Amino acid sequence: MGKKEDDAREYVLKRTREQNIKFIRLWFTDILGFLKSFSITSEQLEEALNDGMGFDGSSIQGFARIDESDMIALPDPNTYQVIPWRPKEHGVARMFCDIRWPGGQPFEGDPRHILKKNLKRATDLGYTFYVGPELEYFYFKNSENTEFLDLGGYFDLTPPEVATDIRRETILFLEEMGIDVEYSHHEVAPSQHEIDLRYTDALTMADSVMTYRLVVKQVAQRQGVYATFMPKPVLGVNGSGMHVHMSLFKGNRNAFFDKDAPDHLSETGRSFTAGLLKHAPEITSVCNQWINSYKRLVPGYEAPCYITWARRNRADLIRLPEYKPGRETATRIEIRSPDPACNPYLAFSVMLAAGLEGIQKGYKLPPPTEENVFEMGQEEREKKKIKTLPGSLYEAVQLTENSQLVRKALGDHALNSFIQNKKVEWDRYRTYVTDYELKNYLPIL
Repeated sequence: MGKKEDDAREYVLKRTREQNIKFIRLWFTDILGFLKSFSITSEQLEEALNDGMGFDGSSIQGFARIDESDMIALPDPNTYQVIPWRPKEHGVARMFCDIRWPGGQPFEGDPRHILKKNLKRATDLGYTFYVGPELEYFYFKNSENTEFLDLGGYFDLTPPEVATDIRRETILFLEEMGIDVEYSHHEVAPSQHEIDLRYTDALTMADSVMTYRLVVKQVAQRQGVYATFMPKPVLGVNGSGMHVHMSLFKGNRNAFFDKDAPDHLSETGRSFTAGLLKHAPEITSVCNQWINSYKRLVPGYEAPCYITWARRNRADLIRLPEYKPGRETATRIEIRSPDPACNPYLAFSVMLAAGLEGIQKGYKLPPPTEENVFEMGQEEREKKKIKTLPGSLYEAVQLTENSQLVRKALGDHALNSFIQNKKVEWDRYRTYVTDYELKNYLPIL
């Protein structure tokens, strides 16, 4: 290992002594993006940093088979942070881990490794991939039903604004864990909220998203309420999205900016956007991985259904935020279909893969759709050749399963595990008799 890695490990060992850290939680994610963790004591830390810690991978979704269950979790010392809500005496810290086979080679089904692999592809082309997600979520009084904490709307401050203190504590914890927050506010639906994380590189951001979701839930629990990232928990109001702002940099230069372009979006940025548009259907199941995700992607609730882009229209799949003079580094595109219950490592991987495909193959960006696509007639949409996102998890999974782009981005192991899991989920759903069917069919059939 290099000097940089040695220095990082020494820093972590020193900090645990200075901060009186007794327990270290080793974090990683399964194929669906659920956070997994086991703890070691500070006495085991040096061994863990050097050699990793063994665990049974056969019980983790999308990991090893039962006949090859031994796996290694190798902590990344650059992700060391103290967990602020745990007691200061005999404190607790966490580190994200890279998952390895016992021989030391990276495990091909580790979502964090998959994102690193796709980021290396960007690096080999001279790019750094930056993202800034906006994760929406709901606060409910408990996990048993969807009783709102408030009836506020977008940016509302309606005294007493119950969630303000909960959001405040959440932000303070996030910042204590090294995660920069840009702003927070009430969202459109009652009891719906948003905390936006400051733009950074995609790997750091994926780790931050996993931390963010845990902190939001942890603080809500401390306050006696329930927070959920379920995409569409309530009928008749907006669902929760994860709008992702993104750009590519070459060194300190934003590769998406061109001062001479009419909209200041460079050819690189245009081709990247075209790649996202072209491959949007086949990456949708990764960015919207639950049956419930498709209850959100319907007309009338500010979530995109159609594969279009625009400069200002927030009904489109991709939006180009308006350029502000002197803010060249802020030039970016925003994709609005992903939801906050996705696996961020896999979602960022397929978004990047689609955009790079557009760059490498020179895709041409179609004209923007500035008019409200929801108000168009079917004939007009067909005339403009406007296509739609998949309408169900089943449809989305079929497209993903046959996608060479996604297979290349995720690898055979991860893609096959993901598809198998989603097919099982769909089979369970399609055979389940819902309240809707009992209410509407039982009285008449």
